[in-house]
Amino acid sequence: MKARFVVTMAESAFWRDRGVLVTGCSGFLGGWLSAWLADAGASVVGIVRDRVPESRFWREGIAERITVVRGDVEDGALLERVLGEYEVQTVMHLAAQTIVGIANRNPLSTFETNIRGTWRLLEACRRSTLVREVIVASSDKAYGTQPRLPYTEGDPLAGEHPYDVSKSCADLLATSYAKSFGLPVAITRCGNFYGGGDLNFNRIVPGTIRSVIRGEPPVIRSDGRLTRDYLYVEDAVLAYVRLAEALGATPDLAGEAFNFSNEHPLSVLELARRILGVMERPDLEPVVLDQATNEIPHQHLAAGKARAHLGWEPRYTLETGLDRTVAWYRAHLSEAGVETARMHRPGGARRVAHDAGARQAQPPEGIGGVAFLRRKSEPRPNRDFKSVHRAAR
Repeated sequence: MKARFVVTMAESAFWRDRGVLVTGCSGFLGGWLSAWLADAGASVVGIVRDRVPESRFWREGIAERITVVRGDVEDGALLERVLGEYEVQTVMHLAAQTIVGIANRNPLSTFETNIRGTWRLLEACRRSTLVREVIVASSDKAYGTQPRLPYTEGDPLAGEHPYDVSKSCADLLATSYAKSFGLPVAITRCGNFYGGGDLNFNRIVPGTIRSVIRGEPPVIRSDGRLTRDYLYVEDAVLAYVRLAEALGATPDLAGEAFNFSNEHPLSVLELARRILGVMERPDLEPVVLDQATNEIPHQHLAAGKARAHLGWEPRYTLETGLDRTVAWYRAHLSEAGVETARMHRPGGARRVAHDAGARQAQPPEGIGGVAFLRRKSEPRPNRDFKSVHRAAR
């Protein structure tokens, strides 16, 4: 039995039967957020461009719990149809091309998705009579390189490289729609997410974990000295949830941006060594390639505004988050090569048997988040359009 999120009665009261659109629902953060919203009783619809069978969204049955619409966020007509037909009140805009390396190689596709996709979505929301909250995912990258750290929300947006510029633009578009048209939109700016389900193995956390599971030293593409914030994915989910709830209660937050961070930056090399410690393989010395380009050397965020105005704070320490993350990858990566690699080290056979038995006896708490509340094949509640519109006001 896969674990469910624990949703309080107050949270459930806000989200129950609420029409919520999640763009990028099949992505790393989108899958976790969609599962949380489903657990809270929301009527979730997600837009999916590409089907990635290995993703947590498909493998763990999250897709079966929400309505999935195939399409692209650059399609304005599709967005307007989805917002209208599914009576969407809250929009979580996560869809983006998020990989820095891909942005450097293919800037046009990054600009099309991250910039055009954002203004298409914002314009569709502006034209909707039902939408009450829009949350746009920006990034710490939107700040670019600043003369002082940590970044605060008052710092200018100064992206220079393709991915960073795309996020600066999306961020500014959201502000423009709030200030010029009164659209109820707020902005999240987060550091690097980590947790189970991230299949981009070029990233430091999943890449290092996979290497260790295979018995190989992790590979670091940068010089290892870049410093970043690392936020556990379940803390990120609650950041989006809290901001949407606050925007619903306080419309004056429209146009505001909020940083979300655990405020404990680490270098890439230090993080890799923390993972090696959690996985009890400090002997696997990281291989540093020093090949990364167009990277901001040092970034971290101040999250005081989110703490003060939203009551948000991270629930997971780095150690706890890494424990949960490692457990997810050990459970979901192919066991064939995994156990062979682990058998090679002293005590490996005994540890493999113990770990396998422990996984069968007690699955990691909080991992998976899958429970079938309503399959997409089941009819949606028959809600009167006008009554929903009145209630949303």
